[in-house]
Amino acid sequence: MEQFTLEIIQDTLIAAGDEMFKTLERTSMSPIIYESLDYAVGITNSKGELLAQGNGITAFLAALDSVVCSTLEKYSGDNSLQKGDVIITNTPYAGGGTHLSDVSVIYPVFYKEELIAFTVNKAHWTELGGTYPGSVSTVATEIFQEGLHFPFIKIKSMGKINQSIIDMIKVNVRLPDSTLGDLYAGIAAAEIGAKRVINIIEKYGLETYKKAGISFLNYGERVSLEALKTIPNGIYEGNSTIEDNGFGEGPFPIKAKITITDKELIVDFNGSHPQVKGAVNLSFNGLVTGCRSIFKAITTPQMDANGGAFRPLKVLCNPGTIVSAESPAAVSIYYETLVTSIDLIWKILAPLIPDKLPAGHLRSVCATFISGVHPDTNQFYIQAEPLAGGWGASNSHDGNRGQLSCGSGESYNIPVEIREMRYGIQVEQYAFHNEGGGYGEYQGGNGQYVDYKILSDGANLTAAFLGEKTKTWGMNGGHDGSYNYFKIIRKNGIEERHSLGTNIYLEKGDIVRCVTATGGGYGKPEDRPIEQILLDIKNGYITKKQAEKAYKITL
Repeated sequence: MEQFTLEIIQDTLIAAGDEMFKTLERTSMSPIIYESLDYAVGITNSKGELLAQGNGITAFLAALDSVVCSTLEKYSGDNSLQKGDVIITNTPYAGGGTHLSDVSVIYPVFYKEELIAFTVNKAHWTELGGTYPGSVSTVATEIFQEGLHFPFIKIKSMGKINQSIIDMIKVNVRLPDSTLGDLYAGIAAAEIGAKRVINIIEKYGLETYKKAGISFLNYGERVSLEALKTIPNGIYEGNSTIEDNGFGEGPFPIKAKITITDKELIVDFNGSHPQVKGAVNLSFNGLVTGCRSIFKAITTPQMDANGGAFRPLKVLCNPGTIVSAESPAAVSIYYETLVTSIDLIWKILAPLIPDKLPAGHLRSVCATFISGVHPDTNQFYIQAEPLAGGWGASNSHDGNRGQLSCGSGESYNIPVEIREMRYGIQVEQYAFHNEGGGYGEYQGGNGQYVDYKILSDGANLTAAFLGEKTKTWGMNGGHDGSYNYFKIIRKNGIEERHSLGTNIYLEKGDIVRCVTATGGGYGKPEDRPIEQILLDIKNGYITKKQAEKAYKITL
């Protein structure tokens, strides 16, 4: 009967994580949280080991337990945590590190004066100050230009809110109501999780609760180790690049060497380019979270996340590279390098396990930040969101169309109705494109066009679409896909094509056209059935002319 009880506790912890997730979704004030689900929630034990996690963003898979560990390091000895404390942090270079816009809320859970758990969440706040709206810049050269920095500070001390920090946030951000609303939503979600943990302990007892946590972690490790045995042992290497640092410099190489045994998977990024001027730098903690994402995809894709499942994974890189950047490096578009790092591991391993990994996908978050004054409300707005594109084909089916990148995971695009209501834009086009590429026995998923028409003068655009010079990669004879880029189509008809851009001035009537890549193809194009080619033409995924050229047929 004890084993059944332990499993019930594990499932109840996961349910508590789901309740935290919904609480944050329903109480936040920013569409990037309540619509895109750009956040994650979790529960750890008193040592910071992950017991349960709910994800919108898969790229936060190493963020929650590591941010708790860093909290424990700061608040140790005489400077210990107390009941009722709540900590916030967004430090890129320590546990949980991504960029300043991703703020973690850490809630220590006490039971009869003993610290027994932490509930934690990490969410993207639309605005945290800094040089440009949205706290993102492709031309930042140091962290100080990117917004407010919270170095593991107590927003609540023994249950009392720190009003001085609230006041400081309010006068340093462009959207104080939504920013503070997202803070309070994070605290509410953490408090709900803490209550559920206490409920579990009161029902089953503290010792049984602790035993369940140990059992769950050990189970996760066993499942990962069994999965590793299905991957050929060996040492595998590959290279990729970051095309541009925002200053027209580059490309900057990223190197990875992967060592696989039955006991561990080691990813070594040593030899990658030193950290750069510009905001494409990724901290080591961010690199670990990327490695965890792809590791989970090939070992425990169906299992709820827990820290034990990541024990066989080791990530190596000396400090100071573009994937292990140190202060004061700018990091606000870290996610482009994060996704590139995941994609590099993916490309190295895909030939070994084609049943688990498809050809290359859009390899960019393609995030846009449009700001201005709403023509109807006269209120300042900032639209922040990732965009969807094409995924690569696999050895059994075509690639998915209109999906967010591997770094975005279970998050979503913002509905057109919300965009047009909240922001001073009109969505003129939202469609799959057929710019070509990704041909094969199985076709890569099509990328998308999204056109935003600006409705008032004085708007500005910041965006990062790496992949403007590098196509998505095909596999086993499949053709490469296409490119990511964005255009400004001025109202006088002049077009400007970009990969990276910061605070680009927009006038009423200008159109921002976002173009996301088509995924890579799998297998030789000549092996694609003619019936499927005809269906592709009928659905508008490929033109007749493209089909005849790509598949060497006459229609």
